[in-house]
Order: sequence, then C-alpha cells, then structure tokens
Amino acid sequence: MDSPAQKLIFLEKKSVLVVVTENLLLSQFFVSPEGDTEEISKVKLTGRISKTADIICVNNSLLITATGESVIRFWDLERDDNYVLFLDDQMGFEAEETINCISYCPAKAILAAGTSRGKVAMWSKVPDGRKSLRSEGKECWKLNTPTELEGNITQITLISNIFSPGSFASDSPVLAIHEENVYTVEPGRVQIRTLQGTVKQLLPFSVSEGNPCMLDICRTFLVVATDAAHFKLFDLSRREAKAHSNCKNLSELVPGLGSIVSIRCNANGSKVSILANRADGHLDSKMYFYDVDLDTVSYFDFWNGQADQQDSQPTMDTNPTETTKLLDRIPISHFWDQSEPRLLVCEAMLAIPNSAHSSPKHNQLVEVSHGKEDILVMSFFSTQEHGLLLQESFPRPVAFQSLLGIEVPHYYFTRKPGEDEDKSERAEEDTPHIPNMVAKKPLRDFIGLEDCEKATRDALLNFSFYLTVGDMDEAFKSIKLIKSETVWENMARMCVKTRRLDVAKVCLGKMGHARGAKALREAEQEPEVEARVAMLAIQLGMLEDAEQLYKSCKRYDLLNKLYQAWGQWEKAMETAENHDRVHLRATYYHYAKHLEATGDRNASLTYFEKSDTHRFEIPRMLLDNPQNLETYINNKKDKILWKWWAQYLESQSDLDTALKYYELAQDYLSLVRVHCFLRNIQKAAEIANETGNLAASYHLARQYESQGDLKQAVHFYTRAQAYNNAIRLCKENNLDDQLMNLALLSTPEDMMDAARYYEEKAEQMDRAVMLYHKSGHLSKALELAFATEQFGALQLIAEDLDEKSDPALLARCSDFFIQHNQFEKAVELLLAAKKYYDALQLCLEQNLIITEDMAEKMTVSKNSKELSEEARRELLERIADCCMRQGNYHLATKKYTQAGNKLKAMRSLLKSGDTEKIVFFAGVSRQKEIYIMAANYLQSLDWQQDPNIVNNIIMFYTKGRALDLLAGFYDSCAQVEIDEYQNYEKAMGAMMEAYKCLSKAKMRSPEEQERRISDMQNKITLVKRFIQARRTYSADKQEAIRQCEQLLEEPDLESAVRFGDVYGFLVEHYAQQGDFQKAYRCLEEMRSKIPSVNLSYYVSQSTVEAVYRALSIPLTHQTTEHVRHNSIEDGEEVEEEADIDYDG
Repeated sequence: MDSPAQKLIFLEKKSVLVVVTENLLLSQFFVSPEGDTEEISKVKLTGRISKTADIICVNNSLLITATGESVIRFWDLERDDNYVLFLDDQMGFEAEETINCISYCPAKAILAAGTSRGKVAMWSKVPDGRKSLRSEGKECWKLNTPTELEGNITQITLISNIFSPGSFASDSPVLAIHEENVYTVEPGRVQIRTLQGTVKQLLPFSVSEGNPCMLDICRTFLVVATDAAHFKLFDLSRREAKAHSNCKNLSELVPGLGSIVSIRCNANGSKVSILANRADGHLDSKMYFYDVDLDTVSYFDFWNGQADQQDSQPTMDTNPTETTKLLDRIPISHFWDQSEPRLLVCEAMLAIPNSAHSSPKHNQLVEVSHGKEDILVMSFFSTQEHGLLLQESFPRPVAFQSLLGIEVPHYYFTRKPGEDEDKSERAEEDTPHIPNMVAKKPLRDFIGLEDCEKATRDALLNFSFYLTVGDMDEAFKSIKLIKSETVWENMARMCVKTRRLDVAKVCLGKMGHARGAKALREAEQEPEVEARVAMLAIQLGMLEDAEQLYKSCKRYDLLNKLYQAWGQWEKAMETAENHDRVHLRATYYHYAKHLEATGDRNASLTYFEKSDTHRFEIPRMLLDNPQNLETYINNKKDKILWKWWAQYLESQSDLDTALKYYELAQDYLSLVRVHCFLRNIQKAAEIANETGNLAASYHLARQYESQGDLKQAVHFYTRAQAYNNAIRLCKENNLDDQLMNLALLSTPEDMMDAARYYEEKAEQMDRAVMLYHKSGHLSKALELAFATEQFGALQLIAEDLDEKSDPALLARCSDFFIQHNQFEKAVELLLAAKKYYDALQLCLEQNLIITEDMAEKMTVSKNSKELSEEARRELLERIADCCMRQGNYHLATKKYTQAGNKLKAMRSLLKSGDTEKIVFFAGVSRQKEIYIMAANYLQSLDWQQDPNIVNNIIMFYTKGRALDLLAGFYDSCAQVEIDEYQNYEKAMGAMMEAYKCLSKAKMRSPEEQERRISDMQNKITLVKRFIQARRTYSADKQEAIRQCEQLLEEPDLESAVRFGDVYGFLVEHYAQQGDFQKAYRCLEEMRSKIPSVNLSYYVSQSTVEAVYRALSIPLTHQTTEHVRHNSIEDGEEVEEEADIDYDG
C-alpha cells in the first residue's frame, strides 16, 4: 500500500479484511484459517483526503465515510454500489457547514453526524415494503430535525445509556412507561422499575419463548413480544403486573411467518394486533389479530382486501370503492385507541406487485394502482361479533411524516421537518402542550366537535359504530339525547360519506333544515343513490363532494345544474358539450342571461346565438339602442329578425321601410295587409296570386268581401282553402255552379250543408244525392235516391255499403238489385244485412254458385247472439246441402263438419273421391259409422296394388268394430291371392285372419255367424290339404298324387281350391313321368268340369303340346289358344309389387 492504513475492518462471516488508507484507497483481503491473506479487490473511494476522516461499517456490508465535506458517502461492499446523503438547507443547515464525524445505532436504525457549526444531523432508516429490511438505498434514509449544540463537533457516539438527574442507566433497546413505572427489557425477562431505576418486579420468559424485544402499553394492559415470535399479555391495573394470557407462539398460530415487526394491544386487553415478517424476510401484507377470549387468530390482507375469520361473521362491510383503496398495500404501523377498545388505526403504504404477491387477479390492477395515494391512513372497528369494519380511510397529508397514534377525537402525526403548521392539511392549531413537531387531525365524525364533552363523544362514537354495522335502531338510540345542532350537522355530513339518507333525514329534522329536507325528499325520485346523496351534500354546502358524486353516477345533467348554480360556467359548458348535449342550448342560454345580468352584452350575444334564442332575446336586449339593433339585424340576414324589425318599423309608422323588410322576410301576409291598408289592393292581389300564400289570400278575400266584389272574394277564399267561407258566399248569392265544386273540395260538414241547400231548393237533386254520398251519409243519400228514382246513383252508393251499414237500408238496396236482375250484388247486400236465409234462398232460386267467401259470410260464430245454436247448425246444414247440389263437395264437407253432422260430411267427402282427405277425416272423426264408410269406400279402389289402402281398410274395420265385414275383406283377399297369383299360402293366412274375425264378431244372427264360421273352416281345411299335397310332392310323389285325387272327389272343392290348379298339378306330374295317357285324361276331365277353361292358365303350353305330340293327337286352334290374363309369371311380378301381410 502506498499510504498508511487509516481504518481496519474485519468481516467475520466472510473472513474478509477491509483496509482503508489515508488517501481513501479501499482494499479487501480474504483471510484464510491459517492467517494467509489474498487481495480480492482494490478501489479508490471518492472524497476529500483527510487524516481525520471518520469511517464506520454497518451490517458487515455498508461502509459509511465522513471526510470533512457537506455530504456522507456510502459504499455497499456486497453490491459494489454507492450513494451520498446531503445536508438540507431547509432544515437549518448552512451552506459551508461540513460533517466531521458519524455514528450509527443499530437498535434504533439512526445515523448521527456532527457538523462544524455545532449541529447534530440525524437520519432515520425507514423500511421499504417492497424490499428487504437489509436492502440499502438513498430512499431508505430520512433526515430529521437537527439538534443544535455549541462549538465544532469532532466526535459523536450514539449510545442507549442516558445519564441525567433522576434517571438511571439501562441497556434496554425498548422502553415503556405506565403511571410511575418504567418497563425495560433484558435477556429472558422484562423489568418493572420505578422512575429512579429500582426494580419492582420481574416478568420472566423461558429460553424457548425467547428474549423480550418489543413492548406496548394501552391503558392498563402491556403486551410483550420476543425475538422468538412469542408474545404475552399482562394486566397492569393492580399493584403488580399479572399475566392476562398465556405466552403464545405466533409461528404455531400462523405457520410460515418469521419475526414480529410490531405488536399492539387494545384498551381492554381483548385484542392484540401484530405486524410480522414472512419467512423470507419480506414484510407481510397481512395484519394479524389475536382474540384473547376466543384464543383465535384472524387476519386482514391489505394486498388483496381478503380477510380470514375463525367465526362465521363477516369481517368487511364496505363498498367496492373503499375496498379497492385497500388493495396492493402493506401495513407499516398500527395503533389502538387509548380509551376505546374497538377502534384501531393503521398506516398502509402502496406496494408494487412482485413475484411474492402477484396473482392473476391483481396483475390486472397494476395499472389501476397508479394514481393511488402512497400512504393511506385507515381506521377500523374490531369486534368479536362483526369482525373488522372499515370506519374511515384517507391519504396521509403531505405535511405529515408518520402516524403517532389515535385518541378520540384526534389522530396524531409527526410533522415533516421544515413544514410549517399552516401547511398541515386540516390540522388544527397546536395547543401549548403538544410539541411543535406533533400535529393532530380530527376524525371524520368529529370535525367541528373536537371540544365536545365525553358523553357526546361516546354517543358519536357509538353512532358511528352502529352506522357502520348497519344497526339503525341502536345508532339512533345512541344519539337520541343529543341536542346540539352542530352535532347533528356533523352527522349529516357523515351521512354524505356513508350514503345513509335515512339517517340524513333525521339529522336534517333535528337541525331544523326545512329547505334541505324538502330538497332531499324531492331527490328521492332520482334512480341513482349517488344523485340523491349529492343533493344532500349540496344542501350542506359540500359542493366538491356533490360534484364527485354526480360524476361517479354519470348524472351529467344534474352536474351541469350544479355548476350553473355554483357559478362554474366554464365547467358547466364543458360538461354540456361533452356529456349533456341535450341541455347544451339551455346551458348557453342561462350563461347568456348571466352575462347580460353582469353587463357583458357583447359576450352574451354569442351565447344567445349558440342557444338559438337570439331571434327574440337580442332584439329585447338591444331595443334601447335601435341603431345597434338595426346593424345587427342587417348583418345577420335572418328572415325572422327581418320580420321582427319590419313589425317594429310598422309600429313606428315607417310603412315604406317596413314593406322592404317584409319583402326580405318573405312575409306575404304582412305585405298584403300593409298594401290593403294603403288601399293598394291591386298590388296585394298580385302578391297573393304569385305566392299562393294561404293567409295572404284569406286576408285579401276578406277585403274583397267587405268591398262587395263577390267573384274575387270567392276566388281568394278558394285559393286560401277557406271553402266554408266561399260556400257561404255562393249560397247567399245563388252561385250554384261554383257551390258544387267548392263543396266537393271542402269538408264533409260543408258537403252536408251544401246538400241540404240543394235539397231545400228541390232542384238539381242529383247533386244533393252525390254530396250526401260523398259526405258519408249513405242512408240519407239512398233515401233521396229512392225518392227521386236515381238508379244510377243507387249503384254507386251500394258499392260503399258493408256490414256496418243499416240492415234495413241494405235490405232495401238488395230488393232493388233483385228487381233489376243483379242477383250477385243482392246476395252480397243480404249477407251484409245478415239475412242469411234470404241470401241462401236467392242462391238456390237463381242457381248462384256459393263461393267459399260467401259461405264464410253466411257462417255465424258459435258465441254469436244473432242465432241460437240449433238455428246456427240448421243454417250450416242448409248451406252444405246447397253446396252438395252444386257439386262443391269439399265446401259441403266443411259446413257439415261445422254443423256437427259428421256422417253427412263423410258422405259428401266420399262423393268427392278425395282418398287422402277421406282417410284423414275418418281418422280424426273417430266414429264407428265413419270408419266403416271409409273402409267400404277404400274397398272400391284398386286396393290389390296398394298395401297402404289394405292396411287402412283393416284399421278402419277394426276401429269400427265391424269384424264380420273385416272377415269378408280377408276372404276377398284370399280369393284374390288364389285367382290372381295362385298363392295358396298367402290365401291360407288371409282365411285364418277371416276365421279369427268371425269368431270374435257379434253378428245380429248367431245362425248366420255359425254358418259362415263352418264354411270358413271347411275352406281352410281344403286349402291346407292342397298345400300339404304340394309340399309332400318332393318327398313322396305317389302320396302327393293320391291326396290330389282325393281332393278332386270333394264336393265343395271349387269353393276353396280351383279344379284347374289340382288338374294342372296332376298333368305336370304325369307329363314329367312320361305317362302322357294319364296326363291327357286329366286334361279331358278338366275340360269337362270347366268347359270354358283356358288350359294355358293352369298348365304350361309346352306341357300341353308335349302330351298331344306324344299321343299323336292333333292340336286344334281352340286347344292352342293362349290368352294371357293374370298368368303365373304376371302374378309373381304383381306379387312382388304388392306384397301384403295377412298375419297382422
């Protein structure tokens, strides 16, 4: 080293030796266990070289140097970082004042420096919630107010031992005083001493519980915290301190916590609040509450606004806006009220989300947190029943440094150095017993009531508590005896914050504030709570609060009114332009009136124009200065203003100039009026004819009428569309030709008047009829037409008749049309007159086709009072009968159905032949007879080719319970299978179904039923035998032939099995066997039993030819005749197309 060593520091944990030389060269050496050294680093420190430089090391990592400058230099050995602290001129330090020496107290985290002018500068190390307590930085050091001594300070040391008369020496890092006792700590115990230092009592702690390191006394209770995260509560109300609770281990109650940072107890010893570090050394964002009575721990997290309660009661009861203010914060201090055990206040600083606290929910709030206050002061009510309830929150005033405590009705703060008392926001003037550096701020509920008596203070506190809880009965009970209007006004103001309008009504009543009570009652119609609360705030003079409330609920219309009443016209217009444009013109108008009242006419002109009221407001305002008014009107070139100015000139008898402005304004009525006044009626007529102005024409017509010029008067009355006046003149002067035209142009009343005029004159009755018709008096027009036999007019009138017309009139018109052979029109009128039978009879007599529209008009609704239900059905059946005669079967079916006669409806539908509708109608009617009718109809169709028809026949007979008819249908099906397809197997199935139906049927004649069953059994037996013979053929040909020959001997074989089919079977067999003689004999027997047989129908043509060829018998033409009708091949093809299942 090139200069002598000035400071040697050994860092035991790192085994590093730090050497600082006189020329401020910093070297670090690693020291091995054997004592060998190895240089690690070497760096030149900044500063003035001095042999008297004071150098200290803090926390084995931070090097602090004072080299006779006005700054203190810091060098962080771990991070290789450096920074400086300056003396602040505003704190009373001089410009040339230098720092000679420094000292640091780890217990208090205070850095002291002695200066050349006899001052002791002290910096307090404050924790940063976003960093570890061990983290360093310029922001961690706050300069306090200096202490002034005499002379040049060359050496300074911070020690805990203070000696003064009446004092005693103590190494205790913490201290508490209660009454005449001093509480100090030492390893393993708490000492209770007198003011002279005599030990009165010892409060021991075991080794596992740790050494006491924190004390807090509230009223008569002491809470002690140890460095092992244990705490214990003591009762100091007696002569000796008694344990109020067992020693509790916070780490066991709340796993994952580190050391206790701060601990407080409340006034009755029922609650203990704790701030702690987490296991990683960071400040915890939770405040923990230990309930002594329940032996439970709860917490409130200032980071996310969540609470954890052991009981089922809610812990927070506040609005979302207040809850949001609590988010993203870390508590840094907390105090209980010295007399009220429920009241707690704390400071919470704003923290930036980091990896330790971040969550998806709060990451979304990072941007929102910008603009929040850095330090928020919050007061809470804490009870077992209701948990933690937010009572008040506000940002810490900028003039205050930190919270000292709370004692109703004040919060107490330390004032920042250099801040004057008048800069403290809302802080009162300090009383003599409060130091200059201490300031106080009243609680929200006690503003203006700081000097109230204890009873009032307790009542207000209870009122605030019950109001926060929401128990209005108890809240009012607590304040019912208060008489002071100031108290009630303060509570009314509190209602603005809490938005309790029900409480506000009572407060206003107690205050005698009639106007406010009326305004609040009228504001109840507003849907938003904020708008109603804002009206309360206005009545109490809290205009800023009202402004914020209106903004929060976006009631910009009410905000606009507030600004106007407040005189904030710029804000009012800005609000109207951006948010309340519906009231923009009104706002401009009110501002213009305000400017006029203040004498600023030039500015008011602009806003009268913006409000679009300048056409009448500006002439009124400038009337006392006609010259300026005329100039303004000429510059604006507005027709309304020109008209106003013309009227003004006319009132001043300046008619020529008035005519000029009337013409500019295009006020033709006024032009005609003035010209008539000047007896220039010709000019007036020209204006009226050219412009066509109705009012001008009317005025001119009146002038002509007064002068007796009736023609011109009628003309201009007509142009003015004043037809009644023109009609009046025509009637009075017998101008009948013009009267008709004018009446047709006029109103129905005028038409009636003109019609009566023609009727009374008994001339031109056709005009009277037409006018009555056009005016809507059809009865009068018809009456007059009949009387004067104007048949052409009758036809025109009849076209406008409908069901709303007089029935007698309709009947009379219908008779007229019948007489003139216009039967369709007559029917329409009869239907409109609701003479249904007459209309129907006319249709029958004149063979008029009844259309669906006519039929619907004849149909009376069920609930109609015109006809009884029986008469209604009779009418419907008559309509249906008429439709049947005319062949309109579908319409007939509809009317029969509406009449309730479904059988006739079905018969009508059957005549129509609409199979689809017949099946549908039968299905929805659900009547036995209709089912049978539908099935009978379907049998008349080609049902053999459509299995759906077969199924419907079976279904309808079954639903109609006509089993005998169903049996007959099955028998028919069997015969078809035999005759058409020679399919005896299917025929057998159909016969079996027929037999089942006959067995179940209930026929009127039991003998007939027995006969049919017997016949069916016989047929089934014969068919079964033939089927059996054909099936046996493949196994035993002789047996099959024998069975067939026996069948031929049966007398009733033809009723079930055709002879041709049996003989054909035998012929085919003998031909295959080569016995052509027997085959020929069978053919001949077939011919004898079936004379007109077509052999090819039963035997193949090739077999017949083979038999005749083998016997050398010539084939005749009749023998070889081949008639193809329903051959076997065709039967097979049809069978494939119409495969019907008779087995159900």
